[in-house]
Amino acid sequence: MIIVTGANGQLGRMVAERLLKRVPAGEIGVSVRDVEAARDLGAQGIRVRRGDFDDPETLPHAFEGASQVLIVSTGTTGEAAVRGHRAAIDAAAAAGAKRILYTSHMGANPSSPFHPMPDHAATEEALRRSGVPFTSLRNGFYASSALELVRASLETGVLAVPADGPVAWTAHADLADAAVLALTGEVLDGLSPALTGPEVIDMAGIAEILTRVTGRPIRRVVVSDDDYRAQLVTHGAPASAADLLVGLFAASRRGDFAPVDPTLADLLGRPTVRLEDYLKSAVTPPR
Repeated sequence: MIIVTGANGQLGRMVAERLLKRVPAGEIGVSVRDVEAARDLGAQGIRVRRGDFDDPETLPHAFEGASQVLIVSTGTTGEAAVRGHRAAIDAAAAAGAKRILYTSHMGANPSSPFHPMPDHAATEEALRRSGVPFTSLRNGFYASSALELVRASLETGVLAVPADGPVAWTAHADLADAAVLALTGEVLDGLSPALTGPEVIDMAGIAEILTRVTGRPIRRVVVSDDDYRAQLVTHGAPASAADLLVGLFAASRRGDFAPVDPTLADLLGRPTVRLEDYLKSAVTPPR
């Protein structure tokens, strides 16, 4: 049985739904914190069980009978995230999984200033030590994150963020398709190459895209890290969230989220989604 964790989240849900097109529903299980929210998957024949990385005692039942487990990384950071990922790895190994897959990041690095990246690196080390064959899907930066970073500029016409570097923005849909291929075929062993979209684009480039797709000028303005952090906190962001975003820009300046790699498009056998197309569909009202 293929077990997918985090199936109430965007990526995990896409993977579970796509698996239904390739394997019988009875061979798919999902591990979720909220079973009720996954009722629709259960109605399609997928096994739905509660599994919470923060409550490791729930994981043996959630992973029972697993041949493969896809561990979708949590939305937390720091020791709590790594501890939860390790608990999931241990539970997958104890369940007898023949392969453990994990949604990592192209920027995984113990020294990264972007907080989730050391967590990914530590989880990859736990996978190496598990003794179970593994695939770490080093995903490109989610295109949906770009939308969140620029959302305010759609109202103000000004994209005021720190100095940055180019980023290989990548669509969830493409990464979900890749995960399904990794779960159902003999592809991507160990640490994968960076699984990225087709181009790297910085904030100035995104401002140009938004200007084209909205028909409204969007001006890119560089602000200091300190001013950006203060602005976020003033508008209600927790200090930890502000620090995380400042770290994102610092990591991008180091080139941690570039360059592009052809692996994802080659694996899918088709072009990957361009950021401009993604943003156009996201910000243009349906007709």
